[in-house]
Formats: sequence, C-alpha cells, structure tokens
Amino acid sequence: MSQVNIKPLADRVLIEPAEAETQTASGLFIPDNAKEKPQRGTVVAVGNGTKDEPLTVKVGDTVIYGKYSGTELNLEGNDYLMMREADILAIV
Repeated sequence: MSQVNIKPLADRVLIEPAEAETQTASGLFIPDNAKEKPQRGTVVAVGNGTKDEPLTVKVGDTVIYGKYSGTELNLEGNDYLMMREADILAIV
C-alpha cells in the first residue's frame, strides 16, 4: 500500500486499484488490450465524511467498487481512483 500526501474532502475516498489479472486460471496470458479494469482496490486515504453520514471505510480496507466508478488520478507516479463512498459496493 502506497503512502500519499493527499486528504480527500467530505465523503470521498482515494483507492489504489489492484493489478489487473495477467493470466487466466488455465494459464493463458491476457494481452494488455484485453485486460478487464480491476474492480477491487485498497483504501489509501479517506475524507472526514459529512455531518449527516460518517464514513464506514477506513485506510487499509480492501473494497469492491463499480466498474466505471471514480476519477482516475496519477499521483507521485502511481495510479489511483478518487470516488465517493457511495460508489463502493462492499468491503472484502
């Protein structure tokens, strides 16, 4: 898990996506243009929530999120997703 110097606002969460699968269960290698976007990642920073709804996820949680959720960011050479907590489907 990377350490970033960023603090999301309100109910936003910064997620480091898991690596895309490079090989199938049967051993076939998947080319870059055919890889699925990962839908799992690790929470690396969280906002303070809102006064009506505190956040339930915390730094270090592994989460599952929607396929097209969040805004892609590149910070300090690493790729991240910034999204609202409502876009997170589950904590693994």
